[in-house]
Amino acid sequence: MISTELKTTIQGAYSRFLEAKSLKPRYGQRLMIAEVAKVLGDIDTDDEGKRSGDPAVVAVEAGTGTGKTVAYSLAAIPTAKAAGKRLVIATATVALQEQIVYKDLPDLMRNSGLNFSFALAKGRGRYLCLSKLDMLLQEGHAQTATAQLFEEEGFKIEVDEASQKLFTSMIEKLAGNKWDGDRDSWPNALEDADWARLTTDHSQCTNRHCPNFGQCAFYKAREGMGKVDVIVTNHDMVLADLALGGGAVLPDPRDTIYVFDEGHHLPDKAIGHFAHYTRLRSTADWLETTAKNLTKLLAQHPLPGDLGKLIEQVPELAREIKAQQQFMFSACEQIADFRPGEDTEGRERPRHRFVGGVIPEHMREMGIELKKGFARLNDLFTRLTDLLKEGMDGEVNIGIASTQAEEWYPLFGSLLSRASGNWELWTAFTAEDPQDNPPMARWLTLAESGSLFDIEVNASPILAAETLRRSLWNVAHGCLVTSATLTALGTFDRFRMRAGLPKKAVTAVVPSPFHHCDAGVLRVPDLNADPRDAAGHTAAIIRDLPDLVEGSRGSLVLFSSRKQMQDVFDGLDRDWRKQVFIQGNLSKQETLNKHKARVDGGDSSVLFGLASFAEGVDLPGAYCEHVVIAKIPFSVPDDPVEAALSEWIEARGGNPFMEIAVPDASLKLVQACGRLLRTEEDRGIITLLDRRLVTQRYGKAILNALPPFRREIS
Repeated sequence: MISTELKTTIQGAYSRFLEAKSLKPRYGQRLMIAEVAKVLGDIDTDDEGKRSGDPAVVAVEAGTGTGKTVAYSLAAIPTAKAAGKRLVIATATVALQEQIVYKDLPDLMRNSGLNFSFALAKGRGRYLCLSKLDMLLQEGHAQTATAQLFEEEGFKIEVDEASQKLFTSMIEKLAGNKWDGDRDSWPNALEDADWARLTTDHSQCTNRHCPNFGQCAFYKAREGMGKVDVIVTNHDMVLADLALGGGAVLPDPRDTIYVFDEGHHLPDKAIGHFAHYTRLRSTADWLETTAKNLTKLLAQHPLPGDLGKLIEQVPELAREIKAQQQFMFSACEQIADFRPGEDTEGRERPRHRFVGGVIPEHMREMGIELKKGFARLNDLFTRLTDLLKEGMDGEVNIGIASTQAEEWYPLFGSLLSRASGNWELWTAFTAEDPQDNPPMARWLTLAESGSLFDIEVNASPILAAETLRRSLWNVAHGCLVTSATLTALGTFDRFRMRAGLPKKAVTAVVPSPFHHCDAGVLRVPDLNADPRDAAGHTAAIIRDLPDLVEGSRGSLVLFSSRKQMQDVFDGLDRDWRKQVFIQGNLSKQETLNKHKARVDGGDSSVLFGLASFAEGVDLPGAYCEHVVIAKIPFSVPDDPVEAALSEWIEARGGNPFMEIAVPDASLKLVQACGRLLRTEEDRGIITLLDRRLVTQRYGKAILNALPPFRREIS
């Protein structure tokens, strides 16, 4: 049982918070606090304070407007402190992460009487690397001669005028303490390509040997994390830490209580984390460049001892692997029947999927040779980077000065990183799948590489259940997963399967404070068109859409495919099109800003969007009075991971359509409907242009899982 003392602390903090903000208690919020406190506050521990019983996991679905952050923080912060544990709050998006750190937690501290410290933890890639900035600003300096050999690795030296201006203003702002080196706090949007030149990863970072270590933005941010009660981070960072065994970057999982907000993303994020790919042509080019560069390096620097011996072995090995890559390229070309497919944002990516994840034996043999080659290359680069580390310390004479070792370390670190990525891919691509476990999905994608085409080789797990079970649920002191959409078709079955929740995990749904019945109408009109007939359905939307959204100031029209979205847009009357903003022409944020500005100016505005506009887009009040959904959002049937999962379920006697496709579509539809009501004052209409909701048995199940809006079905 949760102790009386802890219960009193939580209840007192909630009462003070409500009083200070003149709020009434929300039923759903109270329920959520109780559920979280009950599970996380009653964990059996041994004499050393380590969890001794079953995994302590609770999953809570809480609708928009519940006040989830306040609920879980009020329950989990006192619970973690009482148990002597750290609390890690992980979100799926930067926006929510920043809201928690800059708005929710300070507000809670001011108004609840709870005393705790917190810090934001981001990955290294969000921070500036001062050494890289220095190098770019000292363009043409003698020290860049070596770096020029490695231009491929992102050590591009030539700096155009605009970049020079940007880099100079960064140095000035850093010097004047007007910027902390964090990408997210730079006043303007930075292009990914510009930022990539300014940041580094762990394989290239010389750590304490770096002349800028004392001023390093990343390590300064990291320092503050060691002592705080609450760390706010993202799912990727937690998964990266767990992949390293836990406790590498974040606190040890056994001493941590985790909260996964936006937790419905966790299984997919975990799959993505253990997915691998390589491009055959560009890797062959990289191997050739590496061989040439290192031959040149040896000609410029007579290198005595192990350093020279190790570098000497690389060119020959790299060319050997390159020849094998070319055989693999030909084999892929011969076998692949590239079929057009769309990714989640509707971009065309022709693919060839290996049924059941089984690759032909001759390809597997070639893959094993590549795996062996990259294992040797990986080993050489590991030994070289270890030697350079010793050289930087200056304790061992490796034949070059410590400053030279410092300059070379990031270059060899990046070579190691790429060799290691290729070794991981070929290991996963050629592995024998265990009998009873889900197989790996394996596929080829046609990619562009300058004027030529390239072939991308992919291998990915199809379920994250086992990974999450092994490295998270079974290890952590306690976990809460929460989101507005964790159930599908009214149960947690889908999430349990995908996330591998422990058998004894507690699940709960707490009600939203919204009165859906008064606030919104759900319409299913009869378009006289079957969504399975793409051309007929598109023509019907073009015909009826202007009348449907007539009278709404802000409307959001959601499509499942980019092609249909573009075809509808092209088919609409030219004058009517002027009020439409279509996703993809500008960045997501700019599109939303322009839409809001038009509504603020008193004009009607219509947004056309795909999957990423159906979730996480916040358009309160007049910005979204009508949500139109073109079709039940079934997954694109050619997604290789989903296709492999369906195949595996079918092979075990299951029904992939009912077990995978329908629950997934139901969940996405609930998310899309969630765009309508963002505050308790919002009112509006949802129109679903897919009659299968009322004509098919599965459609009725999907319809009944939607929020309880008033229904108008013609």
